[in-house]
Amino acid sequence: MARNEYIPFLSEIKEVIKHTEIEYTFQMSYEKEDAKPGQFFQVSIPKFGEAPISVSGIGRGYVEFTIRKVGRVTNEIFTRYKGDQLFLRGPYGNGFDVANYKGKELVIVAGGTALSPVRGVVDYFASHLDETLGLTLIAGFKSPRDVLFKEDIKSWEGKFNTIITVDQTEEGYKGYTGLVTSFIPDLKINDLNDVQIIIVGPPMMMKFTVQEFLKRQVPEENIWISQERRMSCGVGKCGHCKIDDVYICLDGPVFNYTRGKDLID
Repeated sequence: MARNEYIPFLSEIKEVIKHTEIEYTFQMSYEKEDAKPGQFFQVSIPKFGEAPISVSGIGRGYVEFTIRKVGRVTNEIFTRYKGDQLFLRGPYGNGFDVANYKGKELVIVAGGTALSPVRGVVDYFASHLDETLGLTLIAGFKSPRDVLFKEDIKSWEGKFNTIITVDQTEEGYKGYTGLVTSFIPDLKINDLNDVQIIIVGPPMMMKFTVQEFLKRQVPEENIWISQERRMSCGVGKCGHCKIDDVYICLDGPVFNYTRGKDLID
């Protein structure tokens, strides 16, 4: 008997981690080992609806979702605590396959909460530095108080080139300032023809970040982007995320830039 992909399953909240006033990570029980960074689940609460949330962490017996409190469903999720349950269905979509980046130099550029879907890639190579020729993370946030995964960042800074930058400074802040694009022209890259680039964030941020790497003659096929767009059913039936003949929920949200560049909404 075929499984109905629309039917969710119950998952227990194992941990709730507060990052900011409106951004928490919910660690959910999940025994399967089929989720990849960049994929998403539909997270739902009866009578309130469901929302597509990217996977921000993967471990034995759990997946993590870093959620911003922005609407009806997420507002209700924020009333739930450790031991409570949420409904999940997924994982959906095409995620980041770490095999594509093994044995390569890797640069990851993320804007704000978009650090969430690539956190799993960063974590993997932070623990397997012998599988990369070099790792750089550039992550930009609005202000120091908006920085996510601060404990992770402390660990990453001791292992590889980590640039955390903010748009707005605060008293006592001593870190980097400026847009993520400002760090690309002078970024040391050993082999521009072989480096792999991952870019995730708001559309305009991704557009100008891609342009900076293209100016440095990085081949288009070496660039990967995430095109999240109004995903609803997750299985290519509702058409909410369709652009031309592409269903973002099925063919994406992760695309090689050679294909993703033509997906104009």
